[in-house]
Amino acid sequence: MNLEATFEKYDPKTGEVIANYKNFTADEVFAVVDAAVATSERWQEFGFTARKATLLKWAAYITKNLDEIAQLVESECGKPIGDAKLEVSVAIDHIAWAAKNAEQIMRKQDRPSGLLMFNMKAEVQRSPLGVVGVIGPWNYPIFTPMGSIAYALAAGNTVVFKPSEFTPGVGKWLADSFAQIAPFENILSTVTGLPETGKALTQSKVNKISFTGSTKDCQKGC
Repeated sequence: MNLEATFEKYDPKTGEVIANYKNFTADEVFAVVDAAVATSERWQEFGFTARKATLLKWAAYITKNLDEIAQLVESECGKPIGDAKLEVSVAIDHIAWAAKNAEQIMRKQDRPSGLLMFNMKAEVQRSPLGVVGVIGPWNYPIFTPMGSIAYALAAGNTVVFKPSEFTPGVGKWLADSFAQIAPFENILSTVTGLPETGKALTQSKVNKISFTGSTKDCQKGC
């Protein structure tokens, strides 16, 4: 485990240090996940209508501050600002779609029981898992992980997000922005750090991991 308390984020265009971010240790990651576990039942009981309202508020907040987060994506990834704004816009669509459709998708559904069990009834029931850990990539640091974050939250899961060590600021911004509209704490948390931090997330008490990256990334600790 890397015991350094912080790590440096470099500008991909100039190589200069632009910020320092906390390098979460395994114990610190476990503590964040434990807090998310303690909150998960409360978030589930919050209900679809209240979660929908919360997520739409988040989408509105990001929309209002689109230039700010797009500038951060641009500075951390080195991509053109127009591409960064497009990425943020699509991420906002993820949130809105999840908020508006989660209840219908999670609703109990009847299924044909088949000829062998024609006198029986079959149904599919979907329930939130608890805590979802999300490990995101550097090249689309908001669009790609939001596909997991928004849908997990809308379904009633709490989320702990570990962004790439190349885009830690974007990950921190997402958690900070959600905190602006969240009804209570520990619904969405971000843990920044080097690959060992991602490895710790996979070893924590999360109920599911959503990982985007290469085989090499996973082998070195996600």
